[in-house]
Amino acid sequence: MAALVGEKRVLVTGATGFIGSHCLQPLLERGYEVHAVSSKADVVARAAVMWHQADLFDPVSTARLVEKIKPAELLHLAWYVVPGKLISSDLNFDWVRSSMELLKFFHREGGRRIVMPGSSYEYDWSYGYCHETRTPTVPNTVYGACKHALDVMGQAFCRSHQLSYAWPRVFFLYGPNEHPDRLVSSVIRSVLQGQEARCSHGKQIRDYLHVQDVAEAIVSVLDSAVEGPINVGSGTAVTLRDIVVTVGRTLGREDLLKLGAIPSRANDAPLVVADIERLSTEVKWQPRYSMETGIAHTIEWWRQKLA
Repeated sequence: MAALVGEKRVLVTGATGFIGSHCLQPLLERGYEVHAVSSKADVVARAAVMWHQADLFDPVSTARLVEKIKPAELLHLAWYVVPGKLISSDLNFDWVRSSMELLKFFHREGGRRIVMPGSSYEYDWSYGYCHETRTPTVPNTVYGACKHALDVMGQAFCRSHQLSYAWPRVFFLYGPNEHPDRLVSSVIRSVLQGQEARCSHGKQIRDYLHVQDVAEAIVSVLDSAVEGPINVGSGTAVTLRDIVVTVGRTLGREDLLKLGAIPSRANDAPLVVADIERLSTEVKWQPRYSMETGIAHTIEWWRQKLA
């Protein structure tokens, strides 16, 4: 069930994060009263967004937050996402626990619709092409297992309490505000600084989407009546090599690209692509950025950031 007119009050966790920071404006544009939470006290406030400080690992702090806001919708984006560590960190288990506590407080205060993004890491990547119901969810990482466990528990909780629930499974993304050590950002930074961009062979095929498109897709899901798992991706297969070459070509420095300079992971899946039929037909959403325009936009952001 979608939010009723006049009651579009949403609580956004992880609002300063990579995806969360890009969700705020689309929510405002759709008429939501946006309450954003951060664990930090020194957040640079954005106009029209109401900011709150809370520690979501502290049940007392979380309960007070939800009791104060009494949101009708919950967009729960907060999670541990440090590159190189998130896949195996024990903090994933802590986020499962704290997320379920947040759901209980949300229900207690009269909340109605919950959207919590999951991950492509929930799927069995040996299948390559990922569909919400046809591809097995057999994660082989701590991160993927914890995300999938939260989905199973979240669905059960919402069914038993008549809450509307959607689980957007996010695939690969890039764009402004991305961690500097991730693939696209690291290549852009290296080339802008005139340094070699050392990469693996780049033959891996993935599904990449600009972060603003990811954020707007998630907000569109929240603002719809769609429930259950729904893939958020481009639906387009692209090699990592093509992405890296696009960066080099756009900056006119393909000579700095060193593909094959570092080994790929031994268990790296050759193909991971999303089936986005639900996203395009039920939510009626399409991406705005092509790979070329998205890379150009990201390069300009990093150019200003480094300056």
